[in-house]
Amino acid sequence: MNSCGSGNFLLVPIPEYPLLDCVPNKTVKIVVLGASNVGKTALIVRFLTKRFIGDYEANTGALYSRKVSLDGEEVSLQIQDTPCVALQDDAEGLYCQEQINRSIYWADGYVLVFSITDNSSYQTIQPLYQHIRRIHPSGNIPVILVGNKSDLLRARQVPVDEGETLAASLGGVYFEASARENHEGVHAAFLHLCQEVIRALGGGNGEKRRGGLHLARPKSPNMQELKRRFRQVLSSKVKSATTI
Repeated sequence: MNSCGSGNFLLVPIPEYPLLDCVPNKTVKIVVLGASNVGKTALIVRFLTKRFIGDYEANTGALYSRKVSLDGEEVSLQIQDTPCVALQDDAEGLYCQEQINRSIYWADGYVLVFSITDNSSYQTIQPLYQHIRRIHPSGNIPVILVGNKSDLLRARQVPVDEGETLAASLGGVYFEASARENHEGVHAAFLHLCQEVIRALGGGNGEKRRGGLHLARPKSPNMQELKRRFRQVLSSKVKSATTI
């Protein structure tokens, strides 16, 4: 079984909207999924803050809530970060934590991420989409495919046309993006998915009927804890710089 760990954890504090002050007409719920080290958290942080932070630890999954304006309408946007998924040793089954299954069930739209520098992360996408389809066997699934790390062209392992072909087979659109270098590309990808979700919801309030089964909303991270970790990482970086 593939490992899903990495080092140097950092969650950037992203303020939530005040619940009592939030009266948007629609709720857009998005989950970001993919293998280890493809840049899922970096993409979310880049989209919401326009900043890039390169140091992250194993992702435990955080829910970020914001009010955004889409086509002149105020929308409650919720983005669920997730731990990594991985192929089983037989390269057929998919290792997927129960937390991820709950997030897939909860979400309205899906960002499937791989790294253009890692073909194995690309190979995870098709089984991941099939896993989503087992949880949502019918109806339209708004999905986009994001090939991250497009700034690392010399290390490319996945050609653009393969990404486009795979996205088309999933019924979605392919975006190449660089969380490190290009906020505009990241923003365009998330904006496209948000618009697709709103169209799929058909003007409803964003709440879908789940056949009588209602899952609890994934918990949002404690903002004070995020701020503490942010200060801690900044402090460690300053100390490292002074010792060089």
